Amino acid sequence: MTISQQAQPTSRLLVRSTETDPCELLELLPGPERTLAWVRGDTGFVGWGEAARLEVRGPARFEEADSWWRNFVAGLDIDDAVGVPGSGPVAFVSMAFADQPAKSLVIVPEVVVARRGERAWITTIGQPPHGNRVVPVRRPRAVRYADGDFPADAYRSAVRDAVGHIRAGRLDKVVLAHDVLAMAEDALDERFVLRHLAEHYPRCWTYAVDGLVGATPELLIRKTGLLVESRVLAGTAWPSGDTTGDAVAAGLLLSPKDRREHAFAAESLVESLRPLCTALSTEGPHVLRLPNVQHLATDVRAELAEPTWLLRVVEAVHPTAAVGGVPREEARQLIDRLEGMDRGRYSGPVGWLDARGDGECGIALRCAQFDGSTARLFAGCGIVETSDPVGEAREASAKMRPLRDAIEGVVT
Repeated sequence: MTISQQAQPTSRLLVRSTETDPCELLELLPGPERTLAWVRGDTGFVGWGEAARLEVRGPARFEEADSWWRNFVAGLDIDDAVGVPGSGPVAFVSMAFADQPAKSLVIVPEVVVARRGERAWITTIGQPPHGNRVVPVRRPRAVRYADGDFPADAYRSAVRDAVGHIRAGRLDKVVLAHDVLAMAEDALDERFVLRHLAEHYPRCWTYAVDGLVGATPELLIRKTGLLVESRVLAGTAWPSGDTTGDAVAAGLLLSPKDRREHAFAAESLVESLRPLCTALSTEGPHVLRLPNVQHLATDVRAELAEPTWLLRVVEAVHPTAAVGGVPREEARQLIDRLEGMDRGRYSGPVGWLDARGDGECGIALRCAQFDGSTARLFAGCGIVETSDPVGEAREASAKMRPLRDAIEGVVT
């Protein structure tokens, strides 16, 4: 475990939340790197500066992050004139998919600006820098692509192997991912990518935490008091040739392969939540239409049996069958064996939490890890017994399109 915090000699950190005028959140981010954001439409958060930071690895990472955050907020002096979920101290979280080797992060910004429709507020922690000088956003130049740690040809081979394991009865579903490198002439500006994603994928949650930047359509857990909400996505199709969006949606709803893949994901989330809840309901599957693909979606609502903070609820459901597989442990082992790469925080929970234990975590999909002039793009697909390696590779490519377009500034 690694913990860093700004030096505070003797006094407790003061946190102050006050109302402010609504504005475009992503326009406020001051610098091109290490931005903090969780935005969907006119709702969300952006942050900058760093009042405190936790880095943790291993199977106990959720428990340790939850404990650290509880202890941190207990030591604050909080002046919250807003009094709604997300006011007062807020942390951005990005958890690793696997126990090892990647690190999971909890970052507490010095400044957070939040908006919910026509209501907005600003939260400061400690003594944040005066003013907010915004460096002009820089468009990437001369972007080119190269194979990552697990390129497409190896991915197709892994899909074939996975289908063999499934047909042999060793498991029902496994989610396999691969990566691609994008390299630009100059350092990439995360804000350029965020703005493009937010504009072209307004139904997704656009996020950035410590260089992991993306737009996810999948809400893992939203917690408000005892209420828990989730949106499960699994089963994907995309237009080809002169196929209309309506035809794609109809085909998706009628596809046995996609319905089966989706059922595994929805059922795994429900079964993981059930021990924590007194009431639970589902609605779906229905079709979620995005500019690049369409997904089968099921919405889940539940009521917790007792007060439980966000990260412990997230721990109970991660990884869902939408990013891992069924059965969970067998799928994890097969992912380790066939992928042969570190996913890092891709397909892990990402979002925000507040001092009440409430917040939102999505699944870190449609994302890239930014490092200077290089971004590592990820995409994955659910593999079942009828999966075709070529088709799955095409699906993964379609899922990478949002990031490729955003990095290049392509309008489609």
